[in-house]
Amino acid sequence: MKDASVKIASYNLQKCVGLDLRRRPSRSLQVIDAIGASIVVLQEADKRLAPRPAALPADMVTDAGWDIIPFAAQANTGGSLGYHGNAMLIRPDITVESCGHIALPGLEPRGAIFADLDTPIGALRVVGLHLGLIRRFRLLQVAAIVRHLRDLAPRPTLLAGDFNEWGNGRAMDTMAQGVDFLPAMASFPAPRPIAALDRFAISDDLRATAQGVHIARPARVASDHLPAWVDLGRSGAPQ
Repeated sequence: MKDASVKIASYNLQKCVGLDLRRRPSRSLQVIDAIGASIVVLQEADKRLAPRPAALPADMVTDAGWDIIPFAAQANTGGSLGYHGNAMLIRPDITVESCGHIALPGLEPRGAIFADLDTPIGALRVVGLHLGLIRRFRLLQVAAIVRHLRDLAPRPTLLAGDFNEWGNGRAMDTMAQGVDFLPAMASFPAPRPIAALDRFAISDDLRATAQGVHIARPARVASDHLPAWVDLGRSGAPQ
């Protein structure tokens, strides 16, 4: 396990509607598969209106060899792939020990998901989120996630998602106690990215061995966001 790593991605699907204004779930899944990650955190995985059916059909996902962590069943959200548009896909070598969701404050309906996983680097908690458009509420939402995590048993933790933060991130970093943000990499807008909206933050028992933004076709047209990814290992393991 010392030299082991696990690749994790975060991708805002924009409800599988590309910049060509066509809803093509198969194209979105093509991008997801091409990243080569074992764990993928998704945002805007559902359509907008109740009962918020999945924009990325579950049978298409499972036929491609992914397992869907069942947040929707817990949250009783009908046809949703996850919770408030957040979803998490895993490859069969990843095992789910437990999972849950977190309601977040704000004017817009927002939520976060978390899963305790057994991975090639051992125990790992992955939190998927999509924060609000108003900065004041983004900070409150990060604080709510941190409070919730404090009530759980300690575990190596990764926060991943669309933080919607256009600034330097210092205020967000201050609120996200217990984790540190990885260097920002521009992922939005997809054709010519200038903003690092899609980010990762990790606890000090984890280390990033590599990270990047997936730009291979058709990622630049499949969504207005590019997928971000990170290879994680355990802190203290050899480089």
